Amino acid sequence: MSKLSEGNPGATGVEIDRTVRRNAIILTAATAFGGSLMPIAIVFAGLVGSYLLAEDKSLATIPATALTLGSALSTIPAATLMARVGRRAGFIIGSVPAMLGGVVTCIAILHGSFLLFAFGCLLTGCTAAFVQQYRFAAVDGGSEVARSRALGLVMGGGVLAAIIGPQTAILTRDLFAPIPFAGAFLAISFLAVGNAAVVSLLRPISHAQSVAADRRPARSLSEIARQPRFLAAVLCGMSSYALMSLVMTAAPLAMVGCGLTQDDAALGIQWHVLAMFAPSFFTGRLIARFGKDRVVIAGLALLSLCAVVSITGISLAHFWGALILLGVGWNFGFMGATAMLTETYLPQEKGKVQGLNDFLVFATSAASSFGAGVLFNGPGWGFINAIIFPVAILCLAALAWTALLRSRRMA
Repeated sequence: MSKLSEGNPGATGVEIDRTVRRNAIILTAATAFGGSLMPIAIVFAGLVGSYLLAEDKSLATIPATALTLGSALSTIPAATLMARVGRRAGFIIGSVPAMLGGVVTCIAILHGSFLLFAFGCLLTGCTAAFVQQYRFAAVDGGSEVARSRALGLVMGGGVLAAIIGPQTAILTRDLFAPIPFAGAFLAISFLAVGNAAVVSLLRPISHAQSVAADRRPARSLSEIARQPRFLAAVLCGMSSYALMSLVMTAAPLAMVGCGLTQDDAALGIQWHVLAMFAPSFFTGRLIARFGKDRVVIAGLALLSLCAVVSITGISLAHFWGALILLGVGWNFGFMGATAMLTETYLPQEKGKVQGLNDFLVFATSAASSFGAGVLFNGPGWGFINAIIFPVAILCLAALAWTALLRSRRMA
């Protein structure tokens, strides 16, 4: 149990819920800062890669891959660190890589170093792994109502990040003119400092009663991972995130390649990130009303519709419409899969399960973002979007499998 979750074991339920609400507001503000780091980097990472590479433009998305690789490599260490030092200290420490990453990427652009730029993106991605833990910190304690509201509020904070990130990128990209993009990446460092300042205000929460209520011994990770429901949840989460990362990483390259401007690409990503997080204010209610599986299915349907829109045209409306559908589809698919995952572990098992889940999600996302550059310069934009269909069918088959097993157990 993280130290943020320990607090005062004698605290009343009302006091705990009050602290949960206060921390949710703080984590929402932190999401506005920390959540804006990746949109800034993603908007320009592929373009900077292409700018720095004289030859073989298929490698241009390696910096974007480094972002998600940094996240993947940091998920388990982040969970382990916070188990030792607590959420608050862990989040502050987790902001440091992005502080360094912003400076490193800026220097790399100014000196024309592709490898150094990719390393700076890797550092920035490490912080993103800690930011992903905000959704888990929001539900560390308190009543069911308080936790659900806190989760929706924190995930909804991504709306602020969707505005702050791309707008900061647009406003600062020419700070070091005539060399483009360097200013936008330097801005990442300042946002990371703001993020650390905000999370330092978090207070510890006691949920000792909720953990003590379940006396069953913790199972091994391999035993948990063999559950069909776990496999389906992780597959749907991985697929939603990987497909989103694949299309999102290639979209700025495709837009500029089709004659649209860099600002069009940045604003497209802004609309996309808004669509990723704005539904969070009501996705929880949809899950409660219609069930986790149906919400995931709706997400897969929206991702497939995104592919249809992308394949049928290359106008600004097609790109922006597809990116919006991609964002909403990711929200339903990823949040629904996250809710499914909570069915598969006991409270005392959550740390290792959450760490494994996020590692698998970000590792797959890193592979997809790397493939985006290769595929875009090979088969092309249409092929990238066509990949969505077989993956969506695979996820639907996994959901049908778990539903069949459940019906057999109930028979």
